[in-house]
Amino acid sequence: MPSYIKKFSEISANDVPLVGGKNASLGEMFSTLATAQICVPDGFALTTTAFRDFITFNKIGDAINAALETLDKQNFSNLREVGRQCRALMMSGELPPEIKQQAIAAYSVLCSGKDDSVAVRSSATAEDLATASFAGQHESFLNVHGVNGLLLAIHKCFASLYTDRAIKYREDNGFRHKDVTLSVGVQKMVRSDNGVSGVGFTLEPESGFRNIVHISGVWGLGENMVQGTVTPDEFYVFKPSLEKGCNAVIQHKLGAKELTMRYALGSPDCTTINIETDEEQRAKFVLSDAEITRLAKWFVAIEKHYEKPMDIEWAKDGTTGELFILQARPETVHSQRNTTMIKEYSITAKGKCIASGNAIGSGVVTGIARLLDSPKDADELKEGEILVTSMTSPDWDPVLKKSAAIITDKGGRTSHASIVARELGIPAVVGCGHASYAIKTGDLLTVSCCEGKTGFVYEGKAGIEERVIDCSATETTKVKPMLITGDPDTAFMHSFYPVSGVGLLRMEFMITHAIRIHPMALVRFHEIQDTAVRATIEKATSGYADKKQFFIDKLSEGIATVAAAFYPREVIVRMSDFKTNEYAGLIGGQAFEPSEENPMLGFRGASRYYHEMYREGFDMECSAIARVRKEMGLTNVKLMIPFCRTVEEGKKVIGVLRANGLDRNEDPSLEIYLMTEIPSNILLAEEFARDFDGFSIGSNDLTQLVLGVDRDSSIVSTLFDEQNKAVTQLIALVIDKAKKAGRKIGICGQAPGDLDDYVQFLVAHGINTISFTPDALFRGISRIYKAEKAKSLMQMVVADEPVK
Repeated sequence: MPSYIKKFSEISANDVPLVGGKNASLGEMFSTLATAQICVPDGFALTTTAFRDFITFNKIGDAINAALETLDKQNFSNLREVGRQCRALMMSGELPPEIKQQAIAAYSVLCSGKDDSVAVRSSATAEDLATASFAGQHESFLNVHGVNGLLLAIHKCFASLYTDRAIKYREDNGFRHKDVTLSVGVQKMVRSDNGVSGVGFTLEPESGFRNIVHISGVWGLGENMVQGTVTPDEFYVFKPSLEKGCNAVIQHKLGAKELTMRYALGSPDCTTINIETDEEQRAKFVLSDAEITRLAKWFVAIEKHYEKPMDIEWAKDGTTGELFILQARPETVHSQRNTTMIKEYSITAKGKCIASGNAIGSGVVTGIARLLDSPKDADELKEGEILVTSMTSPDWDPVLKKSAAIITDKGGRTSHASIVARELGIPAVVGCGHASYAIKTGDLLTVSCCEGKTGFVYEGKAGIEERVIDCSATETTKVKPMLITGDPDTAFMHSFYPVSGVGLLRMEFMITHAIRIHPMALVRFHEIQDTAVRATIEKATSGYADKKQFFIDKLSEGIATVAAAFYPREVIVRMSDFKTNEYAGLIGGQAFEPSEENPMLGFRGASRYYHEMYREGFDMECSAIARVRKEMGLTNVKLMIPFCRTVEEGKKVIGVLRANGLDRNEDPSLEIYLMTEIPSNILLAEEFARDFDGFSIGSNDLTQLVLGVDRDSSIVSTLFDEQNKAVTQLIALVIDKAKKAGRKIGICGQAPGDLDDYVQFLVAHGINTISFTPDALFRGISRIYKAEKAKSLMQMVVADEPVK
């Protein structure tokens, strides 16, 4: 009698033909990764030999092949009927006595003779491969008890080789049906129904950025997250910081976790129930930082072992508190992507926004909407239409392959709809809330995922610009091109751009979008009299007894995300440069800002940092920077002080930085730049150079102050000219002074992105770096290259001229 059982301890990655991809991976981890202290629940596999012998024993092979031969491979019009026939044939058979006997004996050994609960999972020979994951195509059964339950689950797993979605997936990916067989894994059950479940990727799932571990999780069973029923918590872990032993969790995103899926204990068919998650649990993260770090270390160890990015399922047992790895498969989307080829989209004109949610991918699609309630209505969807539904599951896969884009009411970045959209390379906006109520079948829509992590659904046809950029073909220049940004959501995607780092990271963007509250309203919350403002702040800072910590956490995570994306390239963070009227527009800001006749020239930049009206707010900014550099290990972050009017003011600010732990004597790698935007910065550049490590020219404010033109005034806007001789002479002067003082100097104003001549002028005078907004970057690099060629030719001509 053949042996149908292999224990996990006997299985390696080479056993895919015998136990399928999923079981081979579990056995490999169980057998070889124990030294990394990775916990994988024990189990055994029923081999593919058992599957083949089941087919032979019941004499159903020819009938199954005949049914598959009738499949309409063009339109798949009879897919459901063919799948139903195959599954009926499989379920009409019975397990051979030898298979039953060996499975029961292995179950008894695994559970020490008890009727303990187990997970029974399908594992196909064409599953969890580097080029085709087959994720969710076959069935798994959780919380299976006793011998009868075990045998029934095995039988159902065998039949699931012929689910509609699995048949279609094999056709789409070029697998012959007769070449694919199935093993069944039986694994000790982790009681995550009263604990936590989740998934993780060893890269950032939207951009494919390799230095991130992305972890998401929900209370209870993970099916809610996969189906997109709930929005999970998300955590981003930076691998280099993890390896250095620093606090590597650079982002925490609290999900709604609306429902918790648990087992319906006592039910004969192992069903589950969904209960509403109580408010206390919804407001809590599912994992502590220590648990996130432990999982991330496991994920990195698994990735290193397999030498490829991985997609991993994990769980936390609610009874014991232990963490486990349940599955690990190769990531099949970004690992095969050519990161040097970047396709960029931008919206030039758009209609009314009717829905928004999580953006999956970075594309834009215009098409006709088709609302579907169930995959049974697949025939209604026409090729190229936009699918709109509440949520999807693996049963939707044959439908999704016909759609040009996907819109769902529910779901997060790791939901089924998100995973399939990435695999298909189509945009999706998931977790919109009520999109299916706002959209009707037949509506013309534009689905936009090119505007950051938030995706938008617009009425009608939007104006769309597309361009494909080959970063490997970008010219190499001596003057370093850098980015101007403020948006952490686009940082990982922009990290693939051919830049030397970030020349200007605008802190104001993060305060406006992620925090939205005036810093002093958090410092002096007890002084706020307006009850509506107090209530708004209380809601926004829920879970924070210390309101200041809310500001520090949000700001540090935003900065850390950008710093991680470009690490080890430098990221120059400009400290806050709101004007009083802009600060007043933040929540609670009216109570803490003076009214000024000319905010552009008033209480802004450096003057705020040591003033009693804002110093405690600046202290929080410093705490965020210190946390990023010292705790998270992102020492590529550098500081820039804006609107510093005098040398004495610069010394005061450096003293405040020192008092907040940002001391260059204690941390020699710390660099502090001066935003050069006031004529005094240039005229006294030699003196400023004694206190600052470099200069960054802000050409917008400099032009305004040299010409005496308020750049916000439409009346005199025609007089604003960055190419005016007075402006360019001062810029040439400060470049020369910086070089003589041995200080680096760059520029981060708008002019280089708009004007060819400006770049040529800067290169001619020897600037070190030029920063561009993402939309102007590649045009800017080309300008630098041409300017350097022209400068080189000019130098050659001058060198060849005879001495007079």
